[in-house]
Amino acid sequence: MEELDIAQVFNAAEVLKDVARHPRLIGVTKINPDAQVYLKPENLQHTGAFKLRGAYYKISQLTPEEAQKGVIACSAGNHAQGVALSATANGIKSIICLPAGAPISKVEATKRLGAEVVMVPGVYDDAYAKALELQKEHGYTLIHPFDDPLVIAGQGTIGLEILEEMPDVEAVIVPVGGGGLISGVAFALKTLKPEVKVYGVQAEGAPSMADSLKRNERLHLDSVSTIADGIAVKEPGINTFEMCRKYVDEIVTVSDDEIAAAILKLIEEQKLVAEGAGAVSVAAAMFDKVPVKGKKVVCLVSGGNIDVTSLNRVITRGLVKSGRDATIAIDLSDKPGQLSKVCSIIGDHGANILSVQHERNSSHTQINGCTLRVEMETRNLQHIADIKKALRENGFDVKQ
Repeated sequence: MEELDIAQVFNAAEVLKDVARHPRLIGVTKINPDAQVYLKPENLQHTGAFKLRGAYYKISQLTPEEAQKGVIACSAGNHAQGVALSATANGIKSIICLPAGAPISKVEATKRLGAEVVMVPGVYDDAYAKALELQKEHGYTLIHPFDDPLVIAGQGTIGLEILEEMPDVEAVIVPVGGGGLISGVAFALKTLKPEVKVYGVQAEGAPSMADSLKRNERLHLDSVSTIADGIAVKEPGINTFEMCRKYVDEIVTVSDDEIAAAILKLIEEQKLVAEGAGAVSVAAAMFDKVPVKGKKVVCLVSGGNIDVTSLNRVITRGLVKSGRDATIAIDLSDKPGQLSKVCSIIGDHGANILSVQHERNSSHTQINGCTLRVEMETRNLQHIADIKKALRENGFDVKQ
């Protein structure tokens, strides 16, 4: 592991003083009623994510010879935009290798910021291999998205800003992919205020750092699958693994449904748009994945570059997870008045029926029966449970 000095983080803060935005903390929010939860909205950063900080600082420290040859990077999208903007601002050529599955919005944004984009089949790790190949061939400087001490120092400036604005912070929750963000933030926080707790959050479908720390060795996952594409990394970095082991208190995971619910919560209550990777910290606080009860907590919302074509699906999943949308199936006797009675019970309980599907020919029903599927707008999970209870008390066979 390459050692990092706190002076490097302070130097990065000076370099970034007039380059990066310094979004103020938002709070107290209602994300978790048992804690004072604040948000550090890096989704409001230039390019829509924190990645600008590390990329710009690394590029600012290049020698004239390195700058003249140009830089190369690989990314799921946010780091790509950070490198592109930073390189263009400094008059340096940039080549970005992107995995083929990267959202179109991120690909086009990277091109608009002045980078040459190379699309690579596969995921992040495949793009990384291609970047190394081109680096050796052309002598570019690799701007690693997370496993470079200067990049980590740049991300660590977020920790300085949190402490400056909230010296009495007790816990900070940070998204984790390759680990660059949490390494920098945890290093800065633990160096200046050792008693603060730092918790990392990964998606259940991409738990590379969480699994590696449990096994006490860097693991390489065979595959990753999550709506949080920005943290879908198969293997943690050498530096970031060691820094997480040294400075991070715990890393937990959240499901895609929990991430979707967090995205919806941020949109509805804070008018903030977060991508999946950016919302995992909020999901951890919402669903009590980390011990924050009674504490003053900051959730780092790391990015907001969600693909608008998937936003509707994510919101729908969030509505279902939070009990705002529900579909119930009821087996009925196929006789007059049954549908009317079901609708009356649902209406009396204050739910709004969105759609009704009446199935007579299902192989799962009796010959003289049918299945009724009703989609409803509801208030919460308890509201759904109350409706099901009322239907059963009135003799209806509720299947789900």
